[in-house]
Order: sequence, then structure tokens, then C-alpha cells
Amino acid sequence: MAVPEVTVLDGPMGTELSRRGVALPLPGWSAHALDAAPEMVALVHHEYALAGATIHTANTFRTKRRAVGDRWEGMARHAMRLARASIRPEHRLAGSLAPLEDCYRPDQSPGRSSRSEHRELARVLADEGADLLLCETFSAEDEAVVAVEEAARTGIETWIALTAGRDGSLMTPRAMAKLARTCASAGAHAVLVNCTPASDTLRFVEAIAGSTPAFGAYANAGAPEQGLGWQAEPDGAAAAYARMAQGWIEAGATIVGGCCGTRPEHIAELARIAGALTGRGERRRDRS
Repeated sequence: MAVPEVTVLDGPMGTELSRRGVALPLPGWSAHALDAAPEMVALVHHEYALAGATIHTANTFRTKRRAVGDRWEGMARHAMRLARASIRPEHRLAGSLAPLEDCYRPDQSPGRSSRSEHRELARVLADEGADLLLCETFSAEDEAVVAVEEAARTGIETWIALTAGRDGSLMTPRAMAKLARTCASAGAHAVLVNCTPASDTLRFVEAIAGSTPAFGAYANAGAPEQGLGWQAEPDGAAAAYARMAQGWIEAGATIVGGCCGTRPEHIAELARIAGALTGRGERRRDRS
């Protein structure tokens, strides 16, 4: 039986840039590539489009005031324009809003005092023509809700992606489900699980099911020894990752993609599986 149509997101920017040899020092991390290697940022976007992704996230994860200083706005606008020029016109472009501090340290979150910084970035991304705003890799409840509220106030469709952390221990499935419902009430149109090991993502997907009409996941590749990404042989790793993603789709997910450690090969395999499961056959790769 065919399942509802599945939307394929792109994969990670930061770990893919690092794999290709781009230096990404903290705290700016992936934002540094906007200066040092903009052509590589554009190429990564383009390769995800070729692989079959139809929603692309601009490299604005770290283009925030406390990560890159007063240049944050110009860098955010540059990231949006680079992405838009690298994908097909009919594809959707997401502006990324991330936690202001370490994604895996909710104890460091500024909580509700983060509002002004999330507001200023959300407004710039909206002004640059974002088709949606993706608040991603949040685990601190108060900051997640604030980010969603400020993104939604722009009038742009808003999604929230929640993480249980590198080892799935930052929150329980029950806690994530509760936060998913709270974010939906704050204005999120879709809730996703992200940057949680792919091998541990299904229980979180099952927990958030029904919190919003659309939900899904874009997981990380887990530990290198799991062979799901990083330096593993790409085709085999992509196939193994996609088999796990098939479980998310069978649990009702209608949005899937990749996070840290995945590559364009993973997105291509997701597009193939999504096409097969939804009864549309293998998706044709965009050759433009």
C-alpha cells in the first residue's frame, strides 16, 4: 500500500564542508565557509538538489550575533542568496535558526532571554524570501518555544526540529512529545526529530506522531563504527540509513532528510525509497 507523499530535505552543511576540507573553527563553525569557501557552500546545496532534495536549508545555523559578531546580518543574507542561486526555482528554501549556545547543552541556554536574538535573525531570513523558517536542533524547552514564536510572527511557515542529543539522552520520547505539542501551540506547522542517532530515532518519531499534521526526522549518522555515514563507504552507509528512515515513514513521517555525518548519497537513497513507498517509483535525479 502506498503511503502519503514524502518530502525529502537536504543533508548537513557543516559536516559535509568539513569532510571536503573546509576549516570550520568555533564559534562560527559552518558560517566561516561563507567567507572562506562560498563556492563550496553553493556546490553542497547543488549536490543535494541533484540527489533529490526539494527543501534546502540555508547556511544560517551559526550566522548569529553571538557566534560571528556584528557581521551576522550580512552573512545571513549572503547564505540565503547563495542557497537560492544553487537550487531549482521550484524548490523551497528554509532559513535556519539554531540555539544560541551549544545545541547539546540545554543547561547553557539563555531561555526566554534569547527572544531578541531569535527575532532579529528570523526577520532577516523572512526579508530574504525564506519559504519556511526551520528552528533546528533544540533541546531546551523555553528557548525552543521562543524561537518558534519569533519565527511564526514573521508570517512565514515555521518548523521545529528537536534533538535528543548525540546519544539520545537529552530527553525522553515522552518529553519530546510534550515539547512538540507545546511548539505546535506556539506556531510550528511541523515537528521533526533531528541530530539524534538514526539507530535511535524511531522511538522519538513514534512519540511525536500526531503533534502536528506533518512530522518527520533528519537524523545523524551516529557513532562512526555504526557504518551509517562519516567515513564509511557511502553507498552502503546510505542504504543502511535509508532502511532506518523507511521505518520512520512507515510510522507516519512525511518529511525525511539527513543530519551530521550523512552525505548527498544518503539524500539520493532517501529520495529513491520515498518514491518507491509513495507509489511514484524511483525519483528522477535533477540533472540541471
